[in-house]
This record gives sequence, C-alpha cells and structure tokens, in this order.
Amino acid sequence: MGERNHTQVTEFIFLGFTDNLKLQVTLFVVFLLIYLLILMGNLTLVTLIRIDARLHTPMYFFITNLALLDVGYSTTIIPSTLMTFVARSKVISVTGCTVQFFFFCISISCECWLLSVMAYDRFMAICSPLLYTVVMSKRFCVLLVLGSYFMSCLNSMVQTAFIFRLSFCDAYIDHFFCDVPPIVKLSCSDTRLTDIVHFTCATMLVTATILIILVSYMYILVTILRINSAKDQHKAFSTCASHLTAVTIFYGTGSFMYLRPSSKSSMDQDKIISVFYTLVIPMLNPLIYSLRNKEVKEAFRRIRERKVFSL
Repeated sequence: MGERNHTQVTEFIFLGFTDNLKLQVTLFVVFLLIYLLILMGNLTLVTLIRIDARLHTPMYFFITNLALLDVGYSTTIIPSTLMTFVARSKVISVTGCTVQFFFFCISISCECWLLSVMAYDRFMAICSPLLYTVVMSKRFCVLLVLGSYFMSCLNSMVQTAFIFRLSFCDAYIDHFFCDVPPIVKLSCSDTRLTDIVHFTCATMLVTATILIILVSYMYILVTILRINSAKDQHKAFSTCASHLTAVTIFYGTGSFMYLRPSSKSSMDQDKIISVFYTLVIPMLNPLIYSLRNKEVKEAFRRIRERKVFSL
C-alpha cells in the first residue's frame, strides 16, 4: 500500500560533487582536460596502429577496440558530468538515465571481456607460437570482439531491466552519473531481488573473465620458466607487462566498486572510485600500451623519421 502513495519520479537530479561554485569551476576544468587527454591519447593510439603496417596483428587489433571502448564509455559519462558543473539544471530524465546506464554497463562489461580475450591472445602467442597465426586469424579475432559485445549487451539488458523496474520515491542522485548504488538507493520498492541480480551478474562477469586471465597467465608463466635464456624470458614477459598492468588497475577498482552489497557502499567513496575508472583508467590505458610497449614506441619513432625525411 505504501508504494502506491508515492508520486512516480520522471526525472532525476544529480547532486554531483559539491555546491561550491569555485570548486565546481575547478572540477570542470580538470574533468575537461582529462577528457581531452582521453580522446587525444586513445585516438592517437588507434591512428598509429592503423597507419603502421607492423602493428596489424591480433594484439593491436584488440588494443584498438579497447581504446575505442575507453573513448566510448568516457563519452557516455563525462560530457553530461561537465554540464552539471556549469548548468543550473542538473536534471536527467529517467529514460536518459536508463540509456546512460545501459551503454555504460555495456562498456564496462566489454572491457572485462576484451581484457580476457587479450590474455588468451598472449597465451597463444607465447605458448603456441607455431599455431598463433593459424588460430588467431582475422575472422576469429572479429568473432572474439563481437562475442565480447554480445555478452556485454546481455549483461547490460538484464541489469538495466531489473534496476529500472523499481519505483523511485526520491529524485536526487548523490552521484555524477547514473550508476547502480546511487540509483538503487532512491527506490521505495523492495530492492533485494535487484541487489541479488546485480551482484550475481557482476560476480559471474568478473569470475568468468578473471578465470580466463588467470588460466592463460598460469600457462604463460610455466612456458616462460621453461625458457633457458634469461634474455628470452624477459622478452616474452615484456609482451605481457602492459596487459597485466591494465588488468590489475581495472579489476582492482571495479571489483571494489561492484562486488559488494549496495547497503555497504558510501556515496563519497563511490564517487572517488567512479572518477578513477571513468576518467583515470581511460586516460592511463594509452600510456600503458605505449610507454611500456617497445613496438609502439618504435612505431612512433618511424613516423617521426618519416616526417623528418618528408620535410
């Protein structure tokens, strides 16, 4: 009976980070600069891979998709966040919030699957080098990426359906975008089933992708340890270093954010973590895959030399 007396919420209002005008201006500048760095870094990496024929390999095909994904999910969040810093109205419709969450959930899920696919790619390259070009064909790589998006869409549809079937009795989202914990907190419905579905989906996603990554790297480690030359061991491991760094950062923050009941979460803590994986990780990924990658650095050098000679 209690739920029927609540007025149906048709739009949400973001509370964001602060009401302090000077701090809002500062945050606007910081977020804008980071967003521009995300666009510049990831699109530069994509362009470099595109124009350098030596980088037309399965690993860089997956890195290209990861970079485009980082641009995509940052663009889903950051422009609307920037508006909350400068606009008087911080309103988003329930439909708009649903769409934002749906695409954000796809992006986060797909990043998990792509990271696991990249681990499998490293496993094939190091453990079965003679079969690598046969197994990791262009068609198979495309199917792996499409499969990642399919699984991500499935996960996003389930979570979106269960979250936005709830009745909301409060319109104020204590966050800077539509994410699970702040939205669920607004509900005047029984959220136990939604919490269970969300936790189950997140756990299944993380468990499946982490398992692929762990098994791949277990075989990689065994193979590397069997190599007699220390130089060759280092060379083999260096091809995995960038990926391992990205996996550690992404799964560390993501697991802490989503693999816990909504009742245990703190909004201020969630905002800080959310800033990390919506801004910091997409900004760091192109640096991780370029500064820690000898092939990418050599590709940059070849382009610089080509420009010098063309002058």
